[in-house]
Amino acid sequence: MNLFDTTTITRSGIKMKAISGIWYLFFLSICFQANAQGDARVGARVDARQITIGDQVRLFIEAQNNPATTRLQWATIPDTFDHLEVVERGKIDTIKQGDVTTYRQRLLITGFDSGVFKIPAFVFPVMPGTGTPYTIQTDSFALSVATVAVDTTKAFKPIKGIIFVKSTWQDYIWLIIGSIVFLILFAFVIIYFVRNRKAKGPKQKGPTESLQDYTLRMLTNLQVKQLWQKKQVKEYYVELTDIVRNYIEMRFGTQVLELTTNEILGKVQSIPELQPH
Repeated sequence: MNLFDTTTITRSGIKMKAISGIWYLFFLSICFQANAQGDARVGARVDARQITIGDQVRLFIEAQNNPATTRLQWATIPDTFDHLEVVERGKIDTIKQGDVTTYRQRLLITGFDSGVFKIPAFVFPVMPGTGTPYTIQTDSFALSVATVAVDTTKAFKPIKGIIFVKSTWQDYIWLIIGSIVFLILFAFVIIYFVRNRKAKGPKQKGPTESLQDYTLRMLTNLQVKQLWQKKQVKEYYVELTDIVRNYIEMRFGTQVLELTTNEILGKVQSIPELQPH
């Protein structure tokens, strides 16, 4: 019977049709209010419903809203849920198309227990510019995690030994390139320092002072001190003796610095050049 059929047979039938029409209009009113508040929507999908223990399934989450009229808060997604683990979280990408902004995120989920587990629905709080805040959520998914099938009828196989693979020069191409680059840089540094190194000129030596000039200069300095005039007779003879000792030792190659005066006189007797003529 059509809900809005104006044809009636009995009085009771007219009453039933009126009640049904009122409920239909009330239902339409509720749906219209929900759409008026529904400025945001979310969705989710997985690329597999069954995996082997340790494998990964990708969960794609997408949300849309109009930032000018609503503020969407991303759902709180725990690291583990119902024996499943989130091993990687992709960044939340943002795409703007007109007044609508779309947010997308990829999650990698795995499981290490066998069984059928549930990827729950994730709740997104929505705060409209005017009106009461509400929440929307994604769909939930059942994920079957299966164990690796093992054929128990076959015997265990031994562990295979190490397989040696023949290498070619192509396996060392990056090492070769790195060595060539290093040698080029090393040669460049050497050439640079060689070209920019300042040639060291020969050391300029001052005029060489003869032993005679040195001795005369020391005697002149002793005379300038005027130790004799200052009643420093002992100091005068000590310095004079040192000058004479140094001259004899340097001139004739005989050690007299540590000798006494009498010993020096004995040494002088053996030097023909110091003998009176």
